Amino acid sequence: MNVLVIGANGQIGTHLVNQLQENKDHEVTAMVRKEEQLEELKQRGINAVLANLEDSVDDIANAMKGADAVVFTAGSGGSTGADKTLLIDLDGAVKSVEAAEKTGVKRFVMISAFQAHNRDSWADNPIKHYMVAKHFADEKLTESSLDYTIIRPGGLLNDPAIGKIEASENLERGSIPREDVASTVVEVLDAKNTFHKGFDLITGETSIKDAVGKI
Repeated sequence: MNVLVIGANGQIGTHLVNQLQENKDHEVTAMVRKEEQLEELKQRGINAVLANLEDSVDDIANAMKGADAVVFTAGSGGSTGADKTLLIDLDGAVKSVEAAEKTGVKRFVMISAFQAHNRDSWADNPIKHYMVAKHFADEKLTESSLDYTIIRPGGLLNDPAIGKIEASENLERGSIPREDVASTVVEVLDAKNTFHKGFDLITGETSIKDAVGKI
């Protein structure tokens, strides 16, 4: 499976690209928006394409050509304003879904936010605009023709991977290393039991393989 990673230069995306590059069952293409990022990846032997989520659906679709699956792990980041959240986390995600449908890519994995499906859980959240963006991007994906999986990780850590998770539709808030989020993505790519489902994800007591198998 050739997997296009959107947001390949982000923190989860970097882990994911590295894991897919080493995975014998998959090939990876990293989508980035800066020429210097593209060159750095190519120097490491990683296939990469240049595209910007603020460009057109057709531009994003061109970057997807040849992909069998798409993982959306892009984000505007905490240092930008609400306008960039709308442009990247919402509209960029929606355009990526539309581009996947346009190019015939069926498999789509979305990295969302913890409890993004549950409005009541973020009613008083200081980054409510971000949660709203994630919520409606996910809604668009669920209404699409794609074989989607939506992963909603808890508090993201830069700690070393633990390799054990808890994954369910609704969980009490927790945290998880970004590296384990990436490993979960790799595990769900071929897991048909996760198609058309979304789940919260935190560190737990079950191996990633077994936890994904029970979703």
